[in-house]
Amino acid sequence: MQKVLIIDFGSQYTQLIARRVRELKVYCEIWPCTEGYEKIKNFCAKAIILSGGPASVLQKDAPTLDPRVLDLEVPVLGICYGMQLLTKMMGGKVVRSEAREYGHAAICIRQADTLLKGVGRSSAVWMSHGDSIKKLPHGFKLLAVTTNGVPAAICHTSKKIAALQFHPEVHHTSKGRTILKNFLFGMARVRADWNMHDFINHQLCAIRERVKNDHVILGLSGGVDSSVAAILIHKAIGSQLTCIFVNNGLLRHNEYHQVQEVFTKNFKITLRPVDASKEFLKKLGGVSCPEKKRKIIGRTFIKVFTREAKKIKGVKFLAQGTLYPDVIESVSFKGPSAVIKSHHNVGGLPKRMGLKLIEPLRELFKDEVRALGRQLKMPAALINRHPFPGPGLGIRILGPVTPDKVKLLQRADHIAIEEIKNAGWYDKIWQAFVVLLPVRSVGVMGDERTYEYTAALRAVSAVDGMTADWVELPHGLLSKISGRIISEVKGINRVVYDISSKPPATIEWE
Repeated sequence: MQKVLIIDFGSQYTQLIARRVRELKVYCEIWPCTEGYEKIKNFCAKAIILSGGPASVLQKDAPTLDPRVLDLEVPVLGICYGMQLLTKMMGGKVVRSEAREYGHAAICIRQADTLLKGVGRSSAVWMSHGDSIKKLPHGFKLLAVTTNGVPAAICHTSKKIAALQFHPEVHHTSKGRTILKNFLFGMARVRADWNMHDFINHQLCAIRERVKNDHVILGLSGGVDSSVAAILIHKAIGSQLTCIFVNNGLLRHNEYHQVQEVFTKNFKITLRPVDASKEFLKKLGGVSCPEKKRKIIGRTFIKVFTREAKKIKGVKFLAQGTLYPDVIESVSFKGPSAVIKSHHNVGGLPKRMGLKLIEPLRELFKDEVRALGRQLKMPAALINRHPFPGPGLGIRILGPVTPDKVKLLQRADHIAIEEIKNAGWYDKIWQAFVVLLPVRSVGVMGDERTYEYTAALRAVSAVDGMTADWVELPHGLLSKISGRIISEVKGINRVVYDISSKPPATIEWE
């Protein structure tokens, strides 16, 4: 399998570059710009992409690249900051722009060349930069300019090095996919050989080779990620896998019993259910800070999981359904992006457990996990289930978590999802859920004054969760959801709808 390396300089769009490359059936990884030359060399990439970033190449201690990388004779594409860095490193001149270009822009094509083949004479693009190229490096030619005459695309006349001032990875750049295809398949001649069938075969062999005759435990949640991981590992090693299902008291409505039924009856997987709901809720008592709640839930899960794991003989490995976005968001590259929130399933278990980690989905985005599930012939209802956070309803109850609030939210969320399914909208959106707000307001029910909680409904569309847009659900559906929640859930007298996108908001509220 051929690979592309994306070197990250801190752009908010870096994950989108990876998604676009994967969509073209080319495997890629994101590494921070701080990675050493030897590691980059040994990765044996067929092409390298340098991301954008918030810094200026003109500032002191600006992120840079080992110049030996450019001598590897590997095709390189610089994007935004990556273009400015290439220009500076190769002898060109970068200056501060008189006016920062951010948002929609247009470029005029001077030379179509390989990189801009099929783009047309002009094209709409997305800009985000404060520096510009004043003088091209020796050996480079100008392919396109902005309407202000600023170099927008350049390439070397003899080396396979090219750069763009705009972002081809965002959907606002109308021909961005075409440009990335031109770079990958025209300039770099990368093969499109990334597919789920080969991934499954590779993982099955890798799991069997690593586990041998030992035993694996997996923390099953019933969500898509842990479910696909469980089915994949079970396919590889059968009865050597035991899944532990911990009820943290923060699950969806009736989920504790549903998960047990699905995995023991449908998949014949060894499952050990543990009801630790009282233990979790006691630990969370009085805690409002979302990050503290995440850490408490994570620590308590580890404690309960460790306690249960000790009852199983011959365990040498722990399996987790960690995905690539989890890895990216949990690691501050300085390079890539700052830590947004902690994920308790990434690097999460203490050394005292003495278990080796197996994360067969670690290289995948969410839509790729669903494609993997389909290859494994898992039921559509399970594959297409909306994402659910590891800390569960603990981060959908803003403020302190109590057993009563959990019951309120479980019932409200169940009603919302039920109505969304009945209306045929469930499979059209990425994720829908209800948040319980720490806000009480006055209402009137049955001629009596009420003073109860407010619930917020959220529904978003996305490909992998790295970015998301709010969904404009039909007013009739919103009205029905609101009416049922207020009528059937005693304790909630107001429902609001969240119309913010990611970024700047996150999908979850905490």
